[in-house]
Amino acid sequence: MRCLVVKKQTEQNNIVEFVGTIPYFELVAVCSSVFEAFEYLQFKQIDLIFLDTDLPRISGIDFIKSLDNKPLFIFFSSSSDLAIEGFNLNALDFLLKPFSYERFLKAANKALLYHSILKKNSFQPEKLCTEHTEIQENTNQPNDIVMVKTDYQTLVIRLDNILFIEGLKDYIKIFTSQNAKPVITLNSLKRLQQNLPPKRFSRIHKSYIVGLDHIKAINKTQVLINDRYIPIGESYKDIFMNKLSEMRI
Repeated sequence: MRCLVVKKQTEQNNIVEFVGTIPYFELVAVCSSVFEAFEYLQFKQIDLIFLDTDLPRISGIDFIKSLDNKPLFIFFSSSSDLAIEGFNLNALDFLLKPFSYERFLKAANKALLYHSILKKNSFQPEKLCTEHTEIQENTNQPNDIVMVKTDYQTLVIRLDNILFIEGLKDYIKIFTSQNAKPVITLNSLKRLQQNLPPKRFSRIHKSYIVGLDHIKAINKTQVLINDRYIPIGESYKDIFMNKLSEMRI
């Protein structure tokens, strides 16, 4: 991935050194202003920008807003106040200074994944997660992941890891096999269900979608997933049982 770093000339951090340690990153240039960065974007193919929010004359936030064709970008900043605005612009990540190498690696790995998705499906990065769409709805999205926008970052969750999803009034909780705590995002079960493969997930209740591969036991009124009993709603029972009958050996 061809990378551009945009930071103040006097900025003392390890972002350039960190970028240089990643084998799939090619550091094209380090710019000290958005004007210099704009010149590179006009004549060079850039896949990813690491961008300081606090730059002279024009901020990193305003610079991204001004671009018609945005590459993937990651903000770094000394202020967490700009994180929400950054993610509303579809930033891949927001690194709060000073950040560790481990934290940088998480952002780098996310960038590689998104870059692979873009190359495979040839859609624009701004379509990955729009300001009003917390879960990716593009039909070209690979069917083994779902992208979820939380307060401060966009998470990539493998469908294989989703145990079940619980819908509440204005948000949903996604329970996975990888984390003890659920991922919480503003969304609805109905909209999420449209992005899940029906052969792997089933709506079994007005408040629950379950991963069929993670069901340990079933009775007439409940399913057991990861030591949690989840109710089966009457209006969903017939469709759910038909799916199960197709799965039986």
